[in-house]
Formats: sequence, structure tokens, C-alpha cells
Amino acid sequence: MRTIVTICLFLAALSGRASAQNVSEKLPTCLACHGESGTSQTENVPSLGAQNSPYALIQLFMFREGLRTADPMNEMMKGVADADLQAFADAIAKLPQPKAAEGGDAQRMAHGQVLAGQNHCNMCHRADFSGQENVPRLGGQREDYLLKSLREYKSGIRHGYDASMADVVQPMSDADFVDVAYYISRAK
Repeated sequence: MRTIVTICLFLAALSGRASAQNVSEKLPTCLACHGESGTSQTENVPSLGAQNSPYALIQLFMFREGLRTADPMNEMMKGVADADLQAFADAIAKLPQPKAAEGGDAQRMAHGQVLAGQNHCNMCHRADFSGQENVPRLGGQREDYLLKSLREYKSGIRHGYDASMADVVQPMSDADFVDVAYYISRAK
């Protein structure tokens, strides 16, 4: 993981911070970590493809302002103008949606589906986990990243722009997180 962070920091440094640089020229730097066409192949790094533009904009803003911490992202977003943040968010939204993981244990899938329903994951993120406006698309997201995010919301390491996720995950156990992430990453 340290090697990945080092590579991403190096790529961020190479990309420069000039907001005059075209988003299409900088997007490949983003995709070096987040995967070609926005489908991540890197552990704990999210797939960005087809992410809702309003949600992506909020996250990019939070990285720029240091309200969300991930060294490569904070470095890349330093000094990026608001208009360029919007252009990045729009470009991310146009990338192809990652495909859901194949297969899955029927019992774990059923349990994960029940937990997702009990905890209203399918309300804000929609029944197909496509998200909406400022709520992220979870469909096709990496299972390890979903699990990492749930754990970080519960521990307080990750802060959202509102308290919704922290409130939702508090009564859930780590075993619940494992099954919900398993289910959502495979849900179709």
C-alpha cells in the first residue's frame, strides 16, 4: 500500500497544480490510481466511473480543503479552482460504470441484502445502488473499499459533509460491515 501511495504522490507532483491545465490532460493521472476508465484494480482505492457529479464535486472540494484526508488526493487538489473541480466531477461522471463483482455465496448475499435494507442503504443510495445527486454510487464499487469506508465512518476517521453515515453505521457490527460490503459489491 505504501508503494501505491508513493506512486500516486509522484504522479500528483508530475501533474502540476496549474488550473489552466486541461482536465482531459490531468484525468489520466487520476486514473493511474483509480484505474483505467475509472475501474480501480488497486486495493482500497475506489472506482470512480459513473460517480454522480454532485457527489464527486463535494469529495474533490473536501480533499482540496483538507476536510477529507488521503495524501495523494489532498496534494492533487491543492490550488485547483472551483470551475476545474466541477470539470473533474463532470468527467468522472462520464466514465463507464464499474461492473459488479461476479458470483457470490447465496447465504452471504441474502444476509447482506437484509442488512442493507434494515440500515436503509437502499434508500439514500437507491435500490440499485446507483446513488443520487450528493449520495455516491456504490454499485460496482470495490468490496475492500466499501468495507474500509464503513469502518472509517464508524471509527470517526472519515467524516462526511453531514453526519448521516456516521449515524447509520454506529449500531452495525464489523461482521455486518463485511456482509454489507460483500453484498453491495455484487448487487445487480
